[in-house]
Amino acid sequence: MRIGQNPAKNVKEAAVPKKVTVAVLSYIPFLSGFYAQTLDVLKLCLGSIWKNTTEIEYDLMVFDNGSCDEVINFLLESKSQGKIQYLILSEKNLGKGGAWNIMLSGAPGEIIAYADSDVLFYPGWLSRSIRILETYPNVGMVTSRPFRTPEQYSSHTIEWARNTPEADYKIGNFLSWEDFGSFVMSLGTSEEQARSWWEGGGDMRVNYKGVPAQIGASHWQFVTRKATLKQFLPFDMNRPMGQVRMLDQRMNEAGLLRLMTADPLAQNMSNQVPAFLSGKPVPKEISNTSLKRRILNYSPVKQALLGLYNRIFKAYYQ
Repeated sequence: MRIGQNPAKNVKEAAVPKKVTVAVLSYIPFLSGFYAQTLDVLKLCLGSIWKNTTEIEYDLMVFDNGSCDEVINFLLESKSQGKIQYLILSEKNLGKGGAWNIMLSGAPGEIIAYADSDVLFYPGWLSRSIRILETYPNVGMVTSRPFRTPEQYSSHTIEWARNTPEADYKIGNFLSWEDFGSFVMSLGTSEEQARSWWEGGGDMRVNYKGVPAQIGASHWQFVTRKATLKQFLPFDMNRPMGQVRMLDQRMNEAGLLRLMTADPLAQNMSNQVPAFLSGKPVPKEISNTSLKRRILNYSPVKQALLGLYNRIFKAYYQ
């Protein structure tokens, strides 16, 4: 039998979520090897959101995909301090698709700004991205950094830009080497290869109603409308990684524009704290141009070592 009356019945108003939900996905199973610096990377990611997202009100949602205790404790503490409005802790790694199904469908905002937990944000990233989202017609996703993406995933955007009189479409080398190289090399590409791509390629730019953008976008970080995402949910991904291109492909096939800001307003940190943030120069022995790095990037060596790493990882964590 109930004793007394639920005091919640006397509450006259409920909190209203912000229009924008910034959603971050984290997965750090342990703090050694590949993941040795990833908790620091996560802290930098969230810290850059808190510091550099001041021009637009937002709620922060974090979905943790089965991380270790140290990560969970940091997230719980951040939530208790009011820095995270929605925190979802998964007991197991559901894969990126499984996490997306929960967090992207559950995010309360009309606009969702998604990011992997290794993204570093610069001032103005959110407002500049939303400006593109709300200026261009039929936008699927906006990534807050320009870089060169496969044309096959943006064929509809290219066609729209070429055939729309109001759109000023140009192809050229608009990205500086610093902007191009800093992103590409953060993914593990050697400086030699990155320079070859930079010199041999071109950027597709469009200016519509006075708002410039680069053609392309990516699943690692994007801003979109929740109503747009609904038509692609749920994602059917049977592997934790490797199928995230599905969102890029399906948005293009649906005839939606895929765009990026014209200026770099976000950076990929991967699994290491960037040297310019750590205050330490990159040691010669781990620089991209070192002999050790060239040996490790040699295809047969790289495949053998990564294959061994994957087998060890699966033995302990699957």
